[in-house]
Amino acid sequence: MKVTGRALVTGLRGFTGHYVAAELVEAGFEVFGIGAAPADSDKHYFQADLGDTDSLKRVVALVRPSVVVHLAAKAFVAHNDVNSFYQVNLIGTRNLLESLAALDSPPECVLLASSANVYGNTAGGMLSEAMPPNPANDYGVSKLAMEQMARLWLTKIPLVITRPFNYTGVGQSEDFAVAKIVGHFRRRAEIIELGNLDVWREFNDVRAVAKAYRRLVDVRPIGETVNVCSGVTHSLREVINLAQELTRHQIQVKVNPAFVRTNEVHSLCGDPSLLRGLIGEWQMPPLEDTLRWMLNF
Repeated sequence: MKVTGRALVTGLRGFTGHYVAAELVEAGFEVFGIGAAPADSDKHYFQADLGDTDSLKRVVALVRPSVVVHLAAKAFVAHNDVNSFYQVNLIGTRNLLESLAALDSPPECVLLASSANVYGNTAGGMLSEAMPPNPANDYGVSKLAMEQMARLWLTKIPLVITRPFNYTGVGQSEDFAVAKIVGHFRRRAEIIELGNLDVWREFNDVRAVAKAYRRLVDVRPIGETVNVCSGVTHSLREVINLAQELTRHQIQVKVNPAFVRTNEVHSLCGDPSLLRGLIGEWQMPPLEDTLRWMLNF
């Protein structure tokens, strides 16, 4: 395959990173990555802390990427270390942008992964990019602050900001609800403890999300903020019921008050119109297919 350019993926060895890397490789990019894990014999991977501007500048100067997909973040909304949301998601992203701006030849496209959590506890309906942000927790605030900060760099760096809605798939940590449910069914556990079962989310497929990222890099809608979503939601009760049907295993669900978040976002459903207008036809697998993939892996 002919190499069409160099891509740098931050958070390469995180849940989403290797799916995005696979999409970029298929598109002809030579893919490099940075992350928190120690470096090894892979010459395409570098250990770099987003808090260390000097190490970031060394890596980006060595790679000289034509495109960047920035996935590295503190992503778990119930994470106890609130300060880390701001240190990594806001300050870490600024350090990365400063490092990219210092290159003699900046990348042709830098895609930043924000989050649909910036919309907060907004009333029902499909949330478009025109909906005023109203984050309900520190994670959402840190992502919105990251978006605002990043726009200060638009004159120097060609940016695209994405707001992915919830997604899941093989390899996701069981800190996240669907992966936890799948893990319990795979182990044929008798009991599972969860928080609020009556929250409605898009539980999209990481493979489709990675494809959307790659296609946004292809079309490069510089300056845009784009929802990465399907517009289809499910409750956690539905996820449990689907998993029971697929495995023919019954599980007792206990609601643990410790898992019920005070600032819970009850419903998050995105409007995918802008995304589909930019990247063309794009299919999201049904949740049943995603769960079957995860259960059978």
